[in-house]
Amino acid sequence: MPERHQIAFYGKGGIDKSTTKIVSGAEAVAMIRSGDTVAFSGFVGIGTPEAVICALEKRFLETGEPSNLTLFFAAAPGDGKDKGLNRLAHDGLVKRLIGGHFKLVPKLAELAVSGKCEAYNLPLGIISHLFREIAVGKPRLISKVGLRTFVDPRIDGGKLNSNTTEDLVELTAIDGEPGLLYKTFPIHVAILRGTTADPSGNVTMEKEALTLDNLTIATAAKNSGGIVIAQVERIGAAGSLNPRDVKIPGHLVDYVVVAEPEHHMQTYATQYNGAFSGELRTPPDRAASMELNERKIIVRRCALELRKGDVVNLGIGMPEGLAAVATEENIINQLTLTTESGTIGGTPQRGLDFGAAINPESIIDQNQMFDFIDGGGLDLACLGFAQVDAQANVNVSRFGDVLAGAGGFINISQNTRLLFFCGTFTKDLRTEIRDGKLVILQEGQAKFIEKVEQITFSGEYARETHQTVLIVTERCVFSLIPEGLELIEVAPGIDIERDILAHMEFRPIIRQPREMAAVIFADGPMNLDQLLLERLLSEGIDFDAERSTRPARYGLDAGNLVTPSFEEKPTMPTSQTPDIQTLTNQINEMLAKFNMPGADPAALVREQARNIEAFAQATQVANKGAYGVVEKQLELFRAASSQLLMMFEDAALAPKERGELAKQAYEVALIGSREITSMAVKASENAFAITRKRMTEIFEQFRKAATIGKDT
Repeated sequence: MPERHQIAFYGKGGIDKSTTKIVSGAEAVAMIRSGDTVAFSGFVGIGTPEAVICALEKRFLETGEPSNLTLFFAAAPGDGKDKGLNRLAHDGLVKRLIGGHFKLVPKLAELAVSGKCEAYNLPLGIISHLFREIAVGKPRLISKVGLRTFVDPRIDGGKLNSNTTEDLVELTAIDGEPGLLYKTFPIHVAILRGTTADPSGNVTMEKEALTLDNLTIATAAKNSGGIVIAQVERIGAAGSLNPRDVKIPGHLVDYVVVAEPEHHMQTYATQYNGAFSGELRTPPDRAASMELNERKIIVRRCALELRKGDVVNLGIGMPEGLAAVATEENIINQLTLTTESGTIGGTPQRGLDFGAAINPESIIDQNQMFDFIDGGGLDLACLGFAQVDAQANVNVSRFGDVLAGAGGFINISQNTRLLFFCGTFTKDLRTEIRDGKLVILQEGQAKFIEKVEQITFSGEYARETHQTVLIVTERCVFSLIPEGLELIEVAPGIDIERDILAHMEFRPIIRQPREMAAVIFADGPMNLDQLLLERLLSEGIDFDAERSTRPARYGLDAGNLVTPSFEEKPTMPTSQTPDIQTLTNQINEMLAKFNMPGADPAALVREQARNIEAFAQATQVANKGAYGVVEKQLELFRAASSQLLMMFEDAALAPKERGELAKQAYEVALIGSREITSMAVKASENAFAITRKRMTEIFEQFRKAATIGKDT
């Protein structure tokens, strides 16, 4: 373990921690020594300790110290110009860079590309997890993330210039399959940010838009024998902080710096918004709709693939527009949008607010989000692309002397089951829509080229792992198949030879491409809220043992559980009325597989058919408002019937347990029915009348079920 940092003396004196942890920025950075490895928090401007960074730059410019630092960061703590770590891009100050993203720290990127310092670009999620591995003293992080990309040591090993020679990434084998080992190293100084600190150094983050990796970075530094500097905006009295609010405990913090407001903005675009931090919830976004242009066409096409309940990751840039379309289409609350920074739910933000979300449901640590991502938790990801080649490799990280960095792209793109790359077909093009057809006014530089400059996503690896990948542009859609890229959709008004093949450096597979949905190119909403509901109603009934969360003790097999199947993706619907007979037939087939002592499956089918018919009538009467009624009824039926099915299937249950399950089913019906009634009243009085009549019958049926269960 390296020698622990001791009290250092610069100029006229030093700091005695026995009297206080609250110091000036200048006093705090005086503790940093030449040659130190310094880890920073920050995601764009969120959590970026601007005041301490300013003090560090000032000290170097005035004294030449500290020098030859290694700067270690996950996301890019910068604004794309002069703020954040851009302030530290001085010759002699930086010896080595290890970063996940560089687009918003272009001055550091210039040092890396020019070879003025050693430089590595590792996946953002890997760096986030490296903090954790360093904290627990592990020598390596083992992962498959990065295989076949520029991070793979068989390609570049994450090195960004010829002056970078040390191998931080090694090839290994995991159960006979290739894997990567990422080297850990000590962190001498951690510079972090919170909201409030007390004299003991306990730090809360109640006004921060993200928690990031602050706790793990602080732990890594202390367990490496280093020091922790925390920037905050205010000081609380001793003992005044709620222990549940403390994100960095005082024993991990050496110095606290109170920043001026201009150096402690919540993001680089917003001084403070309580809806970012969860302090308050704002009304639903009523922002103007996106202009109908090539950007909106692309994200609209991606939006057609959404399913109710999908957990989705949106990348930076064009994919951010998917949140705007989801809001415009009234489906934002039917999805869970996430960012790799740690927000779950709400509406992810764009530009210099990126990383934050309006009205998030939860904010978790960044490394925890990458646990979820790397484990395959995402249903869908929408990411950008800059170059695509004949092998379906994608480059978003480096183009000549322009270094953007991979960010979380590699983690997300390698571990998401349904992946969309979205971007314009050529760079800097101009288009317009005339009479529902796409017209190319000016072509740009080719993006579909023979060979990408850097592999950020491996098409070969995706084919081996059987990943579903679509590349969506304003004029066409490609699908990754075992043989390569296939052209599967073409926009109305687009000629394949003139507008597509003439601007590609390779020829894709072409069989029978269909026309992209006309609704994408029309003004006004696409009615995706109705589409999502109809998919929920009409898609096949199937059992997926791997996705089932039903308790194993009930001994269910492939014939015993109903879950929506999302494998087949219907096209845009032509009707807003569910197919009652089809639904009834599906339920009939499902119930026929059960063996329920004391129950009549045929009677259950008839009763459920009456439910569907009643609520279809309510839908027709109340139109759009009653869709919520139908959806809630289905939710009610599934919840209540699951309890009854458990009772019927498990003959080993004691009479008392069977009665309790029946009682629970009745209570579920009662609670759900109240919600349905409220929704129906809002929809229309006629829909309410239909609903009330049917729910009266349901109450009676479940009451009888509960009575039978108790008497058994």
